[in-house]
Amino acid sequence: MIQGVQKKQLVKHADDRGYFMELLREDDPIFGRFGQASMSASFPGVIKAFHYHKLQDDIWFFPSGYAQVVLHDMRPDSPTYRQTDVYYMNEETPYLLFIPRGVAHGYRVLGTTPATIVYFTNMAYDPQQPDEYRLAYDDPSIGFDWTTKFR
Repeated sequence: MIQGVQKKQLVKHADDRGYFMELLREDDPIFGRFGQASMSASFPGVIKAFHYHKLQDDIWFFPSGYAQVVLHDMRPDSPTYRQTDVYYMNEETPYLLFIPRGVAHGYRVLGTTPATIVYFTNMAYDPQQPDEYRLAYDDPSIGFDWTTKFR
């Protein structure tokens, strides 16, 4: 696992009315400082990758759909520098994924239905000074192959 990345398994409390699931609390060890909460939906096959931040940490959650999440450590001083990790996030096995600043991240929607991502950041987005640095989804320095391999 890339240094600094954290995965928090979520617990659903279900009964005959439905379920309740706590996502994030101010006293949660995965939580730092609140900046912004956002939500986005993407259609099947869409790849949203890659970008990273120099100041901002992200916490990702996929409440619906299926996504292949790819992280790549861009921090030269990290023991996991240039390491790439893959996570499969979906509605059936819910968890939060903490992505520290300096780790490039992106995802591809899997399956035949849209995926929804809810994410929390430790900073609010500033359009005058955006803390977003983009790389192409097929950037050769990362070298990730997004194609699904059939056996």
